[in-house]
Amino acid sequence: MERIRSEGEELLQALAREEYEAYSGLKPVPAFQQVFARHAAVFSDDALVAAREAWQGAAQGSDEWRAARALLEWVVATRVSRALAGLDERQLEWEARAEARTADGRVVPFQRLPIEIANTVDRDERRRLEQARAALVDVELAPLKRERLERERELVLAADIANDYPATFQKLSAIDVHALGQACTAFLNATAAMHEELFPDAIRRQLGVSSNEATRADASALLRMPQFDGAFPAGAMESTIRVQMGAMGLDSRAGGRVRYDLAEREGKRARAFCAPVRVPEEVYLVLRPHGGVGDWRTFLHELGHALHFANVSPELAFEFRWLGDSSVTEGYAMLFDHLPRDAGWLRRYTDLRAAQLPEFLRAGALEELLYLRRYCGKLLYELELHGGNVPMRSIPDLYVEILSSATGVRYDRSDAFVDVDERFYVARYLRAWQLQAVLTESLRERFDSDWWRNPAAGPWIAGNLYAEGQRELADELAMRVAGATLDFAPLVRDLEAMLS
Repeated sequence: MERIRSEGEELLQALAREEYEAYSGLKPVPAFQQVFARHAAVFSDDALVAAREAWQGAAQGSDEWRAARALLEWVVATRVSRALAGLDERQLEWEARAEARTADGRVVPFQRLPIEIANTVDRDERRRLEQARAALVDVELAPLKRERLERERELVLAADIANDYPATFQKLSAIDVHALGQACTAFLNATAAMHEELFPDAIRRQLGVSSNEATRADASALLRMPQFDGAFPAGAMESTIRVQMGAMGLDSRAGGRVRYDLAEREGKRARAFCAPVRVPEEVYLVLRPHGGVGDWRTFLHELGHALHFANVSPELAFEFRWLGDSSVTEGYAMLFDHLPRDAGWLRRYTDLRAAQLPEFLRAGALEELLYLRRYCGKLLYELELHGGNVPMRSIPDLYVEILSSATGVRYDRSDAFVDVDERFYVARYLRAWQLQAVLTESLRERFDSDWWRNPAAGPWIAGNLYAEGQRELADELAMRVAGATLDFAPLVRDLEAMLS
């Protein structure tokens, strides 16, 4: 177990550096396989047996159980990652060179397609871009992703934790994914009327598209919200947020431990990310700008991750600094990315005019609702995907049915194996949403409604939340901090408040 800890940290540091350099466009292809080869002992059969026995022998809820569960989950994940490293490198190499060709002859790099689609006003052009993207994905990326998905499932089950994939996830993560799925169904039912009130009107007014014709590409353009770009200038983003973090007693660079990579660069992924290369000493925040409020929210999200990792107590064991329930760090990220949902924060730190505020908050409520409903749909779809009761030939149609019903926009069959995260990571996001709502309510009670500029709030967050790493499960953290359970009720209250 001590060897897992010592070599595991070296392995994660090396992998994180490869990911940072490859995903940020600093190198074309990561050397994952070479890194894994240097640390083969940490995910060997002996390591798996040792971690599994430690987990089985610990009292549930004890620190020994937390540590063993986190290490076992990580050893299983690392064995999977090692076996699939070649496929992952092929995918990254493909993403770096792939280009989509539209019907009218335009050629767009695959990695720029999400940005181009969101920023395209002309619907015919947006449709051509989306059709080119879907065709490229269907022929080239989807087969890679399906192969990876099927191999990953085989490898997870080979760890001999439980009889099927969902049950294995539940044992390794201590998250009841089926109960969460039931809560998602209830949330979809509870917010159906709200969705029907907001979405058809917004997409018709802003894009001239009827809701029964809307596609996922149209939703991307709708949520881009270019009418508010002037209130969220790119040049003011980092400095404004630095000032706001300072007002609440947080250093946005954590004494130099957080390093920003915000430049436009060929080969850089469209999706922002945080790369903790050494926890807590060296953490990268990487963003490829799209424009407008989306960049501000994304920057705040990744800053929440970065400040978390950069403020973890260096005294914690490896498994509590690096591993654990990722719902926790995702919750901290969402705590910050929800600041542009707060009317007081918007008045103080953006250039939104008073007359724009109700429209912006209504648009923000719709965005929040669409994302929540999408992720609820994703979990329900992935439960079916991994449940073993649906033949693989029927999966693409099921994907379109579930996601389209949840969001009100038409999804494409080509994404059925692409729009899937490993090991039900969608459950982490959903629990993170629930956790941030609990934390926000708790911070308002402790530090008033404008907690985000109370100089006592930042030190409290750093000392009581960040310093603990991910030692606790998200539901345990919510109970410790606020005496609350995780559910969707606070999120519904927030949506209603933005609309009132």
